[in-house]
Amino acid sequence: MWDTKYFSKDEMRCKCGCGQALMDFEFMKKLTFLRECYEKPMIVSSGYRCAKHPVEAKKAKPGAHSTGKAVDIAISGEEAYTLLKMAMQAGFIGIGVQQKGSGRFIHLDMGTDAEGLTRPTVWSY
Repeated sequence: MWDTKYFSKDEMRCKCGCGQALMDFEFMKKLTFLRECYEKPMIVSSGYRCAKHPVEAKKAKPGAHSTGKAVDIAISGEEAYTLLKMAMQAGFIGIGVQQKGSGRFIHLDMGTDAEGLTRPTVWSY
């Protein structure tokens, strides 16, 4: 079970309708540490995703969001650059960058090789 003053269970819930918010405790500790270092609100556009979530269901194997070890933070421009630097310093090992068009965000995760996720890695969407 996790609890944090910066991130609510509601914002971490799967958006498929199941309402689960099975976030990993250690991941949430790291995310909270990043938020404290950043010193500004971080808007979560996607937190936990169950295997039935439309994005996860399209994959051969569900990704880091389905392990409770990933979030997408809605952010762009100079703030995205700042958060990206801080996330790398904080030890996030899966970082995805979507900074074109609408819906800009940075994906942060702590997936593992054992979960079928090659880490550390950085990618763009």
